[in-house]
Amino acid sequence: MSLLPSSLSLSSFSSPPVTASHLIRFLDPKVPFTLKRRLVEPLLNRTFAKPLSEGDFDAVEGRRISLAIADLGVTLSLTLEAQRLILCREKGEATIRGGWREFLCLAARQEDPDSLFFQRRLIIEGDTELGLTLKNLLDGCEEGLVQGRLGQLVLGLERLARQ
Repeated sequence: MSLLPSSLSLSSFSSPPVTASHLIRFLDPKVPFTLKRRLVEPLLNRTFAKPLSEGDFDAVEGRRISLAIADLGVTLSLTLEAQRLILCREKGEATIRGGWREFLCLAARQEDPDSLFFQRRLIIEGDTELGLTLKNLLDGCEEGLVQGRLGQLVLGLERLARQ
């Protein structure tokens, strides 16, 4: 014998499944900035150690660039100081905006970066010259992001996206 009225069932109280994107959208604003810096900066600086040491990124020294992952509600703003990529609180002079899958395609080199931009799956806003400079720098990195720990994370996300 049920205590619920006949028009209600337990299934009417079930919540929708929690996805990774919902979880990230919920958690990101709650993560302290200092913790984000401790997680993001070492990964980026190890990943791009060679081009950073060779001065490939010098064109963006002291400039701010934001990467806005729209469907996750996450924006990371970066600057370059003393040949190190630094996460900063200030909004970027240029913003590259897109969905996480488009950034994943870019990082894993699954699609040509120019195609992602021409198809407007990735969009440059603000100082477009600065945004194109960064796009060209990333495109010129032979290994891209698919190396080391960050590469393992990117490839894991890529496999998850295909499922």
